[in-house]
Amino acid sequence: MKKTALLLSFLISFLALSQGIKFEEGNFNSILAKAKKENKLIFIDAYAVWCGPCKLMVKNIFPLKTVGDYYNAHFINAKIDMEKGEGIDLAKKYNVKAFPTYLFINGDGEEVHRTLGYVEENDFIQFAKDAEDPSKRLNALKEKFETGEKDPEFLKNLAMLTVYTDTDFANKVLARYFQSKTKLEQDDLQLLFTAMKSTESPTYKIFQDRKDEILKQIPEKNYDAIDKNIKINTVISKAYNPDTKILNEQYFLTETQKFMSKEEAEKLFKRVKANRALKDKDFATYEKLSLDIYKDYSSASSEELNSIAWNFFENVNNKSSLEKAVLWAQESVKKNENYANTDTLANLYNKLGDKKNAKLWAEKSVELAKSTGQDSSDTEKLLKSL
Repeated sequence: MKKTALLLSFLISFLALSQGIKFEEGNFNSILAKAKKENKLIFIDAYAVWCGPCKLMVKNIFPLKTVGDYYNAHFINAKIDMEKGEGIDLAKKYNVKAFPTYLFINGDGEEVHRTLGYVEENDFIQFAKDAEDPSKRLNALKEKFETGEKDPEFLKNLAMLTVYTDTDFANKVLARYFQSKTKLEQDDLQLLFTAMKSTESPTYKIFQDRKDEILKQIPEKNYDAIDKNIKINTVISKAYNPDTKILNEQYFLTETQKFMSKEEAEKLFKRVKANRALKDKDFATYEKLSLDIYKDYSSASSEELNSIAWNFFENVNNKSSLEKAVLWAQESVKKNENYANTDTLANLYNKLGDKKNAKLWAEKSVELAKSTGQDSSDTEKLLKSL
């Protein structure tokens, strides 16, 4: 009877796991060929390993029978890490800048529809149905906008679909949307803040013109902080030349000192230069600047310290620098112990060859992950290797 019960339990578990979306193995070209042969669209879950909503979709939505039934019948499904292997080039090709992004691609490799973020079951299925209906695809929605559509819900939905991938277009949509809004809602503000990338954008003008309304929903210090960040982002975009990979220090300092002190501007420039070096994979410059920036890290937040410590784990090999990263990770844990920073600490200890402490913190990280419902699979792999 015990064996029968165990067998039934295994079969139930297996059936439950097999009910969700079935993702294809193989490279993107082979998936394209299969889609063309079967005359189906490709659904791509464009994810990053660190992305929380990505993990929640894997846990809560992809395994559902209703979702699996629809997606498996209608699409060739693929999961692609946008920060590894061929995913890096695909992220550039399809302009993936936020995670998770969901793409629908035809057999010729052309994007026909997209959305992003954590999506509940019914909406996720409806989104797939929209991808199959040419009149509801993103290009069709854009064409409808260009003909003068003014329905607020339509405009809001279109802005949400394009705000991360086509900022200029999203700003045009939102300019029309806010013309019809006599009262700003909380989610309107979130959309407005997300769309604002520059002081020269239409949404920034809305931000300024409707300041009194916005201040009814957020404290003035928050408004001022957002305003300052937009000004900083504008200066950064103008100071950096992507072709030469040169950051114009004189321009940056001159412009930022129009709204901050010289000392603050100089500190900010050092941080911007370090972040730019990391993006350009100039790890030696990144390491040197970061060590200087974080000589005194007492006022840095837990999240900031964990981020810099993890970046050192991934990109730095100098022993003394890694030992400094351990101190940052320890301080992060001290300020707010969680799955992420204990995992960082475990990985740093392992990279330094301290297996004992690596094991201790990996076990702690797995324990915290399970208590908070987070995916600890990467940490468990580390633990098994120790």
